Amino acid sequence: MSFVKETNKPRRVRGRARVEPRPDAAEPVSELTTNRLSVYLRCLNTLDAAGVRTVSSQALADQFHLNAAQIRKDLAYFGEFGVRGVGYYVKELRRHLRQILGVDGRVSIAIMGAGNLGLALADYPGFRDEGFEIAALFDTMREKIGRRSRAGVPIYDVRDLGKAFVVARSGTPASPFRATPGQASSTTSSPAGWKPG
Repeated sequence: MSFVKETNKPRRVRGRARVEPRPDAAEPVSELTTNRLSVYLRCLNTLDAAGVRTVSSQALADQFHLNAAQIRKDLAYFGEFGVRGVGYYVKELRRHLRQILGVDGRVSIAIMGAGNLGLALADYPGFRDEGFEIAALFDTMREKIGRRSRAGVPIYDVRDLGKAFVVARSGTPASPFRATPGQASSTTSSPAGWKPG
């Protein structure tokens, strides 16, 4: 059972969803509303992980220190998600918010720096749960190159970033994320052959 009308589904813009109000909404969606949607999504993720199936706007507001009326108003921009007397189905609302915010697909990430922070980030399971795939680590230290993190993420030479940038399983370019100390960032800021996507 879908709680969003076909006309209210998010439109795609270059592979990402553009946050748009209902067709009959009088005003555009503010950046503040978009930011609150991401907060609601994090709250729903927590509820979903705890096995909660339905939640009312008041219960959501009480548990996460939010405003119930604001939640209802923000969600009303995008359609009718709730069911009177039941509230919101957590999984369904979570799925719709991910579509609206454009985070319903997989995003590949390449981490610059295979030190303690880079390795910890690469092995953190929470990223995969949120749709991020850590596709590769890049470093300048020869003794790290060719190895893998505990979770199996390969470590490449940062000088090969241009050649090995399409390393994700999906075959799409990975977005870079720097996990290096300040003095090392100049050597990893723009390797030869890398062009931002």
